[in-house]
Amino acid sequence: MTSARIQEIQRVLRSEGLDGWLLYNFRGSNVFATRLMDLPKHIMCTRRYFYYIPANGEPRKLVHRIEEWNLDTAPGAKTIYLSWPSLAEGLKKILAGSKNVAMEYSPNCAIPYVSNVDAGTVELVRSAGVQVVTSADLVAAFEAVWDEGQMRDNAVTGKHLREIVDKAFGFIRDRITARKKITEYDVQQFMLGEFKKRGIYSESDPNCSVNANSANPHYEPTKEVHSPLKKGDFVLLDLWAKKKKACSVYADITWTGFIGETVPDEYEKIFQIVKGGRDAALALVRQRFAEKKSIQGWEVDDAARKSIAAQGYGDYFVHRTGHSIGEEIHGNGANMDNLETHDERRILPSTSFSIEPGVYLRDKFGVRSEIDVVISPTGEVIVPGLPMQEHVVAILAGAPAKPKVRSVAKKAKKSKR
Repeated sequence: MTSARIQEIQRVLRSEGLDGWLLYNFRGSNVFATRLMDLPKHIMCTRRYFYYIPANGEPRKLVHRIEEWNLDTAPGAKTIYLSWPSLAEGLKKILAGSKNVAMEYSPNCAIPYVSNVDAGTVELVRSAGVQVVTSADLVAAFEAVWDEGQMRDNAVTGKHLREIVDKAFGFIRDRITARKKITEYDVQQFMLGEFKKRGIYSESDPNCSVNANSANPHYEPTKEVHSPLKKGDFVLLDLWAKKKKACSVYADITWTGFIGETVPDEYEKIFQIVKGGRDAALALVRQRFAEKKSIQGWEVDDAARKSIAAQGYGDYFVHRTGHSIGEEIHGNGANMDNLETHDERRILPSTSFSIEPGVYLRDKFGVRSEIDVVISPTGEVIVPGLPMQEHVVAILAGAPAKPKVRSVAKKAKKSKR
């Protein structure tokens, strides 16, 4: 933890009206504290430590006697505890003068991604005479915000993914028109091959789902478990990747297609319903930032969900509208969620998230349309990897005519005579 980072945190604390941020860790239990503290890798951390960053003034440390040197790389005054009574007394000392402190806690576990501090520790801190509030927005400010380099890299990766979608549909078309066998796994491996060519990668493999498999939002083909693709099939592609470099951030999109010259009405109808939810969510984000008004993740989810419910398909939209995106595919900023959680975190400038509503008809097919949204430092709403999908792709449209096998055979016979 550098002095510059502490000053940055203190500026945010003052703007949020908080007395301080209390970082707690025990054997790596708090991933956010681990990353923020950035302690030397070689040290052994087997005892509880607290690091308190007040909105004003010098930070304060509380460390165990046998590990009293562990936080020496971070600035601040040190208090040493040994026994459990001295731990409680040490907490009162470092928190003296504070009324409310932020911790990695979420009331009623409303945002489980933030809840890294156990209930007993929260009780212990409260016994020191302070109110514990959630650090959710603080975590987002220091975990989810991108720098200029990450913004540039994401724009490039988003373009790559968009191009790979077209190439993957072309790969399917070529195999089908050539009457060659093709499976979900083949398409997945084709996309991974494109990742490698372009210097991007993913910690998990992209997805190709056909027909009823697309109705499973987390379906993933493997070498052993996959389905074939054939003419008349509905196909969903979901792919996410980032540049192969330190601190790179993900892009993540989903497109759908039909293996035919034209798309049957049943698929296009559901796609347009999903697209309506996607566009309603994006319109709300654009409106709020244009008006310079704050917007929380749950509000974006509501916009998409209400649009889909109005068409009679609300019960088939079974997941949140979107997730934060960062160095991990599921980042630590606001999720677009008022279903699985009530996410009250604000959408911040210089952050990114997906908008990906879906309608899933069990044992038939599922449609999802996923775009990424990047908020610039000045509040501009950017959608990388344009154009967005407007209709289900007719994968065989414009495909070369199939060879006439019989006529070829006749010519072959004539040549033998």
